[in-house]
Amino acid sequence: MEIDQWRREYLQGGLERGDLADGPIQQFRNWLEEAVKADISDPSAMCLSTADAGGQPSQRIVLLKGFDDAGFVFYTNLKSQKAWDITANPKVSLLFPWHFLERQVIVRGEAQQLAEAEADAYFASRPRESQIAAWASHQSDAIVSREVLEEQFAACEKKFEGVEVPRPEFWGGYRVVPHAVEFWQGRASRLHDRLIYRALEGGEWQVERLSP
Repeated sequence: MEIDQWRREYLQGGLERGDLADGPIQQFRNWLEEAVKADISDPSAMCLSTADAGGQPSQRIVLLKGFDDAGFVFYTNLKSQKAWDITANPKVSLLFPWHFLERQVIVRGEAQQLAEAEADAYFASRPRESQIAAWASHQSDAIVSREVLEEQFAACEKKFEGVEVPRPEFWGGYRVVPHAVEFWQGRASRLHDRLIYRALEGGEWQVERLSP
């Protein structure tokens, strides 16, 4: 069968205004808990979209490492492509692709760099190998071979042998402060449910239904 004929109906459920929590963070928490219970692989994985100073968009999968009423948190090398993009244009988007449940969550907002103390605390909680990898990899830079990367990792292992691995000054985190959060539920005949929270002044949220 040709790819343009690949299709299926989305029949797992619907989403009504009365189903939603008062705010998007609680609604996200509800759906994330359901994704975890459904045993979805990597339920915290999200597609982060950025755009550079010239408007060229980029996307990559990163892991959500925390969320609350202030926003959604992830960590990265601060000299990576995503970090350069955010410096030039802090407006970003997150997408949680929970296909198994026929759901998506789309976050639109602004990325703000985390305080050093917050980055320090999370870095200290990472597995030692991940801490060493943060030092060894110059993220997004061209590299001659896999062997060079492994040599850099081995050199960092030796450097920090017997001591705690400190957080590199070029490694940190961002909080995406949302101004809109959309909850998408697949429905039959492509009449999908799309309900979006939009931020208002004073911390209130307005909910709208969007046409699929």
